[in-house]
Amino acid sequence: MKGGFSGTGPLIRLALRLDRIRLPIWVLVIAASVAGTASSYQKLYPTAAERIRIGDGIAHNPSLLALSGPIFNPAAIGGLTAWKVLTSAVVAAALMSLFTTVRHTRAEEEAGRLELVGAAVVGRYAPLTATLVVAVGANAAIALAVTAALAGTGLPAGGSIAFGLAIAAGGVVFTGVAAVTAQLVESARAATGAAAAVLGGAYLLRAVGDTGPTWLSWLSPIGWSLRLRPYAGDRWWTLALTGALTVVLAATAYALVGRRDLGAGLFAARLGPAAAAPGLRSPLALAWRLHRGMLVGWLVGVIVWGAVLGAAAAGIEGLVTDDSKIVEILARMGGRKGIIDAFLATSLSLAGLAVAGYAVQATLRLRAEEAAQRAEPVLAARVGRIRWAASHLVFATVGAAGLLAAGGAATGLAYGLRVHDVGGEVPRLLGAGLVQLPAALVLAGVATALFGLAPRYAVAGWGALAAFGVLLELGALLRLNHWIMDVSPFTHVPKLPGSAFAITPLVWLVAVAAALTCTGLAAFRRRDVG
Repeated sequence: MKGGFSGTGPLIRLALRLDRIRLPIWVLVIAASVAGTASSYQKLYPTAAERIRIGDGIAHNPSLLALSGPIFNPAAIGGLTAWKVLTSAVVAAALMSLFTTVRHTRAEEEAGRLELVGAAVVGRYAPLTATLVVAVGANAAIALAVTAALAGTGLPAGGSIAFGLAIAAGGVVFTGVAAVTAQLVESARAATGAAAAVLGGAYLLRAVGDTGPTWLSWLSPIGWSLRLRPYAGDRWWTLALTGALTVVLAATAYALVGRRDLGAGLFAARLGPAAAAPGLRSPLALAWRLHRGMLVGWLVGVIVWGAVLGAAAAGIEGLVTDDSKIVEILARMGGRKGIIDAFLATSLSLAGLAVAGYAVQATLRLRAEEAAQRAEPVLAARVGRIRWAASHLVFATVGAAGLLAAGGAATGLAYGLRVHDVGGEVPRLLGAGLVQLPAALVLAGVATALFGLAPRYAVAGWGALAAFGVLLELGALLRLNHWIMDVSPFTHVPKLPGSAFAITPLVWLVAVAAALTCTGLAAFRRRDVG
């Protein structure tokens, strides 16, 4: 390759080397979630009559349609699986794609490594091209893995291929979105936030369109993936919409790369004040300045999600009370004192898993600051290592608690308004949300221990989160052995509301989190910085 694309091959190999752990985890988790759901439905709903009855209830429940989308062919196991997991799988592939794209473009540029690489025989367009090849290849791997997994469960090959392509199509579109946002702004954090905001908007358009004006769903790339309709007619032509939009986004990204300075964005960053504010004189104040944007974004997302779940809970009872199989599913996933409580307990467990993702992200900011060589100047002043690290861990802990409280309160408010009992439901679900905190802190402890003991592998904290997520989502459905389930801290959290509250498991989880955190801090105190 010559000219602006020189060096693309070596950069592809470098990106694959750097993501040799991350990308396989994404692929395996998405494929396992889809295959596990299909397998569980085969056991729970062996007859078409049972599946059709469930599908009729779903089709008339706006809350469930907003959460997971329409159900096109409930008589088939594949159709029921597509309703349950396709939307979440598309969102997961989109997140993988935008993280990968920003990491190998804007993040490398912001860190100065791309300028160093560009000083060699590397063309202007090579980094972007290599990134697009890797991200699209990762989505192709997801399509192949999902297709093989579904076909392995006995589902039709055509629908299995459509299912895999539907997931990959969503991921490829947001590869293009992230490629554009990486050219618009000067920081990786802002580029990721902008791409994530587009993803959130696409999800909301799809949700509103699936419960109201259908044409709105056709404005969302997520809606296009759902309307490929795996196992329900396989509308292959919808892939043309994805392809056209991806080509437009990629062309836009290439045009912007050729017109801007290295390190700059289309929108210049706002200059800060010449002197720091008096409030930035402590490590804690600096950590707040670094974490506040991320925390606010998570807070908005958790509140919206909690409100949606609370509204959906009021409509779940009519769907499940006449079907013993769904009652059994919800009862196994959480809660024992009513279908509504079981649904709320399951939903809040998933919220706890999501907030654990925030805790891991906030904790790994320690490694990001160290790798970017911003930690060393701070530590060169009169700031101890433990004090500096603790300033970030405060926001991992307090931020997670605040998010869980906000999510529980939003769920309680939305559900309370539907059942005319705000005063009773808000405190009840607030407590049910906060009870997830010890499990989230264990994940933060894992990330802290990795940061201290093996900083190069601190990213494995995300792998632990993914593994626990698979156990939480599929472990009960697949009836895994209890010793496997006990590996996850979320297994030991009381399933509130609906179950008896037990404080002993929470105390043990806090103790484990504290031990992991202390181990990581002690190791960080003794190792070299950087």
